[in-house]
Amino acid sequence: MLYCINVIHGGFTVGVLSFFVWSLPAAIVSYGLSLGIARINDTLPAPVYALLSGLNAATVGIVALAAVQLSQKAITDRLTRILVFLGATAGMLYNALWYFPVLMFAAGTVTVFWDYRWGHRLVSKLRPNPPRVIDGDSEAHMDSVELDEVAPNVSLRRNRVPSTRTDQVSSTGNEPSVQVEDAERTIPASLEMGVVSWKIGAVIIACFLVTFAIIMILRGVLNNSPRGFSLFANLYLAGTIIFGGGPVVIPLLSEYVVAEGWVSTRDFLLGLALIQAFPGPNFNFAVYLGALAAISSPNLPSAAGALIGFIGIFTPGLILVTGTMGLWKNLRGYRWVKACLRGVNASAVGLVYTAVYRLWEIGYIDEAFQGGSSLSKEPWWVVVTATSFVGGMWFKLPAPAAILLGGAMGMIWFGVARA
Repeated sequence: MLYCINVIHGGFTVGVLSFFVWSLPAAIVSYGLSLGIARINDTLPAPVYALLSGLNAATVGIVALAAVQLSQKAITDRLTRILVFLGATAGMLYNALWYFPVLMFAAGTVTVFWDYRWGHRLVSKLRPNPPRVIDGDSEAHMDSVELDEVAPNVSLRRNRVPSTRTDQVSSTGNEPSVQVEDAERTIPASLEMGVVSWKIGAVIIACFLVTFAIIMILRGVLNNSPRGFSLFANLYLAGTIIFGGGPVVIPLLSEYVVAEGWVSTRDFLLGLALIQAFPGPNFNFAVYLGALAAISSPNLPSAAGALIGFIGIFTPGLILVTGTMGLWKNLRGYRWVKACLRGVNASAVGLVYTAVYRLWEIGYIDEAFQGGSSLSKEPWWVVVTATSFVGGMWFKLPAPAAILLGGAMGMIWFGVARA
């Protein structure tokens, strides 16, 4: 978003410079952190395990808070509520490199199918017709039921009266109703995404899709490919399908880096907890993981791994957003585009809940659980997670402070329960 704002107001050069100013400091710190973590012994003192478990428990609370906040933005109706739920549950039940992209594509297809009401006739045919009632009182009752059933759909019709808002809260207060205006929105010329023309935007996106297809084909057909290429391909894939915000990257990086055996679960959790306290984008976590993946490989320098992580995770988004800025003026008028994005976003937010579950299941680290175990083994970690969530939700506790508080609570637990 920062890149887009600066490109619109200052041009492409200003946008690129602002991106590097925003992302590079934390990326450099992430690389330095990876060098320090790589020198930590496999077996740690008992107080350090308690500290790490406290940091992990607090991180789970922060990610859970991010999931709730993203849900409040992504859920616009009952369908998106269902898609968030299904995305979360489906992500918990199965893991594969291809699985998350398929889930998001399927969710986008569902919202297009639903918004165009292609399945409504089939549903109405399958629904049994209510019996005819002759009694007058019963007829009045049936009329009221029919009105109640029709009322939620009234807001889906085109609004004939010009309105200044497109999203209005219904009188029940439960679900927002979507109203479509006849008049097209007027956007000031200074805010138009006119950095590139639609033709250049189409060429940019087409070239990206071609290169993406080539990289994915090579990734699938090459056996024993070099660590550098495999790392770049996995992070390039993650950077392409990330949709909905920074926390969405967590389950993808876990699947594309940790599951490959390049980074241990302990180092992943430790880096995740510490990077939450850093300024800048969460995507810089890929720099940390890239450096560690390179360190575990004999033929790839750590700096090269960090650079691969930075380029792989950020490049797809920058290319796609630049191309879309040229096309969006033409695409935003198509209903199916907005419908598809709504479904993809809802599914991506559901995957954040998947991250909460998976981090919870490996957050407790001890001498006996080097690979991580469920935080539910100790009730105190539940308290730490809840403290982090409640602190951020209701008391506006910053994420770095919540992380530090979780580490302190972990040390308190060690002093009381283990000392």
